[in-house]
Amino acid sequence: VQLQASGGGLVQAGGSLRLSCTASGRAFSRYGTGWFRQAPGQEREFVAVISWNGSTTLYSDSVKGRSTISRDNAKNTVYLQINSLKPEDTAVYYCAVHRRALVITTNRADFGSWGQGTQVTVSS
Repeated sequence: VQLQASGGGLVQAGGSLRLSCTASGRAFSRYGTGWFRQAPGQEREFVAVISWNGSTTLYSDSVKGRSTISRDNAKNTVYLQINSLKPEDTAVYYCAVHRRALVITTNRADFGSWGQGTQVTVSS
């Protein structure tokens, strides 16, 4: 599966962004999809994940309560809405599809297809 992430940009602290991840290829609707982020000099970290049918969502503590992950399988797209953005949210955001169908995890190693990333920069 090929993934295309978009929606990043420069935003002031307190603002909001909606990231999109559009997939092409295999049966996207059978796979959990997640968002990860990587700041300069840091490891790629988990942000949020949604199950194949949207019934289950998980968030990292760093974005919990101010983020919403959702999906539209008819459009092969997963979204990540982040509100109340903070400078520490600055990173390249990547979407990824789980290696196995009908499974949801937060472990980066369990995701096999990655998009190219979209830059999010939050100014203070």
